[in-house]
Amino acid sequence: MEPRIDLMTNEIGAKIARRMAGAHTVIAESPLPKAVQDLVMLRASQINGCGLCVDLHTKEAAAAGETTVRLSLVAAWRETTVFTEAERAALALAEEGTRLADAHHGVSDATWERVREHYDDDQIAALVSLVALINAANRLNVIVRNKGGSYEPGMFAAAVS
Repeated sequence: MEPRIDLMTNEIGAKIARRMAGAHTVIAESPLPKAVQDLVMLRASQINGCGLCVDLHTKEAAAAGETTVRLSLVAAWRETTVFTEAERAALALAEEGTRLADAHHGVSDATWERVREHYDDDQIAALVSLVALINAANRLNVIVRNKGGSYEPGMFAAAVS
């Protein structure tokens, strides 16, 4: 199945992609640890079934030094021993923030309390924004049927510059 539209060659789509990349740069430069950012983007993308983003975030994380074991176990993070408590809190927030329609209360107080135990206000602002941003990117790619499999590390940065 071919993509429905190439947003990157469309004037409006390209402008939106650049703005989203700018927002991502703010998050990337925040004090939220890079490994947490990578894990959160990968987990939300898995939940949303975004092949392009799963491909992109798996490869970018691996290129940044993330291990194959941890990347392989993100989908089952609750049943593993390879993630820190801080990473578990961020992954829980990512899941609950991604599955808003599945949980009428949104992010639970218990998850929020765990996040507050491990992150300061700047990190939380970046984390919450990252969950919102990756969900938006997932939706764009799923709606237009962008496929994963051919991404090479650094391609996205080059495409939006």
